[in-house]
Amino acid sequence: MPTSFNQSVIEEFRANAGKVGGPFEGSDLLLLTTTGAKSGTERTTPLGYVRHGDSLLLIGSNLGAPRHPGWYHNLLAHPVVRVETGTRTFEALAVPAEGDRRDELFAHAVRMAPGYGDYQERTTRRLPVVVLERADPDGWEAPLVVGTLADKLMEVHTWLRGQLSQVKAEVDAHFAVRAAHRGPGEPPVPSLGLQIRQRCLAFCQALQFHHTSEGDHLFPGIARHHPHLGDVFDRLGEEHRTIARVQGDLAALLTRIGVDEPERFRSELARMSAELNAHLDYEEESILPLLAEVPWPPARPSDTGEDGAGVNV
Repeated sequence: MPTSFNQSVIEEFRANAGKVGGPFEGSDLLLLTTTGAKSGTERTTPLGYVRHGDSLLLIGSNLGAPRHPGWYHNLLAHPVVRVETGTRTFEALAVPAEGDRRDELFAHAVRMAPGYGDYQERTTRRLPVVVLERADPDGWEAPLVVGTLADKLMEVHTWLRGQLSQVKAEVDAHFAVRAAHRGPGEPPVPSLGLQIRQRCLAFCQALQFHHTSEGDHLFPGIARHHPHLGDVFDRLGEEHRTIARVQGDLAALLTRIGVDEPERFRSELARMSAELNAHLDYEEESILPLLAEVPWPPARPSDTGEDGAGVNV
């Protein structure tokens, strides 16, 4: 089967440290890998980008077609994306800009690359402007050494707590913008609405993946070697079901951020955050000691001497 045009660009990009010839020669190009909104399959797309300070901007031009490009729908469903620029690969949180901020960023993009203005003139839809932000919460840094499974669990829990804390900070900023409005008319739509949504969705998806990994792999492995902890794993399983409900409640709460009273909203967010943090606390108290001697990353199957059996915990 012949190689598609996109695939040939991807291969050339990766083989030449991000440099591509032909129609893209000399242009700023990156590779964006998204997760399919319906398929769940990773898809990589070569895209032009525009720098704005420390941020990278993507324009959903789709060459002026009447519909948004597929990668845009994917990042709305799965906000954490993988980005390749030159020889650098990193994860980013993809946040569509809103309101006045979108207009300012689009004007900047047109100044840097006038072709985007031509694409906007070809269609009646408003071209999305996507800001690639740091995927990790503010102030969070990955530990330099993760040598045990206990370290890895704490790394994940610290990341989750940081994301939850940042959601709160962005909610506070959202309501501060609303409170600052003076004069007649409705307050302007704060530019944090989609940012909060994307941050929250990234948190919920990471937490769901974490719990699925624990329920399907980690907990059964520990329980086989520690049958006396049956009550602990029963409780953790029940808490996972409760946290799944809290995630749904959190998502529903955030859809009301534009209409809810700030104090009521903050009270609900604080209650849900307390439930989530209490679960993480109990998980650490009950199973961290069992993981302190388990090396991470795990040994390869050929290293275990047991035809793929993992390390006993």
